[in-house]
Amino acid sequence: MVIKILGPGCARCKATQEIIERVAKELNITPTIEKVEDMQEIMKYNILATPAVVIDEVVKVKGKVPSANEIRELLGGKK
Repeated sequence: MVIKILGPGCARCKATQEIIERVAKELNITPTIEKVEDMQEIMKYNILATPAVVIDEVVKVKGKVPSANEIRELLGGKK
């Protein structure tokens, strides 16, 4: 599983990464987490607001910091 965090490296992007890492650890999974900060690359995903979360090349969250429960559901865990 490859998870990309799209954004310019702002505090909201860092918070998103921390939530994803924490939930992945709780679920005992080890996804590849990539930070995408290049605006040209971000634009390829048709994202107008960051942060955004892309899992296996599918945009799952955009324009907000997801909750731990949202990430848990996206990663296959229960609430």
